[in-house]
Amino acid sequence: MIRPLMIAAALALPVLAGCNGSVKAPTDTGVCYAVETPEGEPTFNVVARDQAQIEMCAARLEEMRLRFRGLGSTRQEVTGAYQGQFIFVDRRGVSFARTLTGARFFALARTGDGRLAVPGAIEREAGTKLGTVIEERPAPTFPGQ
Repeated sequence: MIRPLMIAAALALPVLAGCNGSVKAPTDTGVCYAVETPEGEPTFNVVARDQAQIEMCAARLEEMRLRFRGLGSTRQEVTGAYQGQFIFVDRRGVSFARTLTGARFFALARTGDGRLAVPGAIEREAGTKLGTVIEERPAPTFPGQ
């Protein structure tokens, strides 16, 4: 009795493994995609071609997000894909992931003026600690006042 069940389970395992519902990002070299999921099934729309790095694709997606915002869109997040990786652009910055629902790797942070930068590239004044407020200096006075 146990042996037929073990054989049935061994035969069913490859079938069940093929039913993995994870969406794979396209692996076309240098092509940047925007990912839309209007009815659950994702569609991949070409945003730019001949992109040398994933960061350049993220810049194209940020440009698209800002253009949509200029047209009155209220969307805060844009999802894209580049060579098998998913890209998530939101108001915190840019993250990468291998799947749409998996763990994300935080790659680019927003600076104070909204630009994107590598998190370690944002400098602080020497001697300040994280969370320390830098005091404002008094405004310069004009001669004769």
